[in-house]
Amino acid sequence: MPAVPLTVEGASVLHQMFRLKWAAWKAATSQEREEAIAEATSTLEEMEGRESAVFSLLGHKGDLLFLHLRRSFEELNEAELRLARLKLSDYLEPTTSYVSVVELGLYDSSLRLYGGLLERGLRPGSPEWEKEVEVTLEQHRKAMAPRLYPSIPEGRYVCFYPMDRKRGETVNWYTVPMAERRRMMHEHGEVGRKYAGQVKQIISGSIGLDDWEWGVDLFGDDPVSFKKVIYEMRFDEASALYALFGPFYVGIRLQAKGLGGFLASTDVSNHLIQK
Repeated sequence: MPAVPLTVEGASVLHQMFRLKWAAWKAATSQEREEAIAEATSTLEEMEGRESAVFSLLGHKGDLLFLHLRRSFEELNEAELRLARLKLSDYLEPTTSYVSVVELGLYDSSLRLYGGLLERGLRPGSPEWEKEVEVTLEQHRKAMAPRLYPSIPEGRYVCFYPMDRKRGETVNWYTVPMAERRRMMHEHGEVGRKYAGQVKQIISGSIGLDDWEWGVDLFGDDPVSFKKVIYEMRFDEASALYALFGPFYVGIRLQAKGLGGFLASTDVSNHLIQK
């Protein structure tokens, strides 16, 4: 039985976190600020229609988070360069970024498929095996297309964090038999489904693409719901024994058309997505 479960991949994902150079921004002339705001607003309004969003970050890790979902890495690169060419970018200092692809794991399908192919006497990695695997993957790509290429949920708040599965000396996720991993992931998913009406999520894979193995985006209208679902998940076996979490980023959705007011006003709430 192969150890690696099948996955299907979809949209390419880029997170960009920036700190605003407030001193430089305040030192700019009124005309320079107005030109930068007008250009950025126009560009971001267009990019919102192509699955980009901007969030006002809380805490010291940055001021703005730009999230982009695209069909390819080339389109992600285009989005990144469009922001870099803006006059506003002269006042933005990158703090970090994250590259990944939307990923859906297929533990149940993998076990059924692998078991059936082995019963037929097919050898893993053989042409016949790979053909059957590709047929199954294509079926899942078509059936799961809306989840593989999602729109950015309209939740007022976002919580993003990267994570790994432990592979230490005493506890190693990658040495656990697939059937056991499937069981644990099913239990893990049951917790998440309890919050289906409060939290929407986008899971992206980043093995070989960035410093962690997965990225998790949670969207909702109550940030406390992020705390509750993540806290409850810490008690399931998959998380309690095998999960490692990276830094957390929490932000409030900012309208592109309100960017100017956000940069100029002390009353930030007037320029955030309203619910």
